[in-house]
Amino acid sequence: EVQLVESGGGLVQAGGSLKLSCAASGFTIDDYPMGWFRQAPGKEREVVSCINAGDTHYADSVKGRFTISKDNAKNTVYLQMNSLKPEDTAIYYCAARVPGGTRFDYWGQGTQVTVSS
Repeated sequence: EVQLVESGGGLVQAGGSLKLSCAASGFTIDDYPMGWFRQAPGKEREVVSCINAGDTHYADSVKGRFTISKDNAKNTVYLQMNSLKPEDTAIYYCAARVPGGTRFDYWGQGTQVTVSS
């Protein structure tokens, strides 16, 4: 059974940092494109960052502040978030895409990130 479990969210002041983790089971993350998404209240879900075979992609709003990485030995994907802003407040989701697919098929339950001003 494929499972993604996020952790590391919380409440932080503007300018602070958080590191999110996404522990995967039931598949090997090294074989799958992985991504972080977020959804703020009243807004649509948006992509934050993706990683695939070492290539990374970032939304313009987080470039230079967020870093995606993975530890294949731990089968875990991370999102290091620095210089957090109140507009980063959202539920953050980890997702995996079946290789060759066009959409992300597997999702975690999400972790809340709240940035206070």
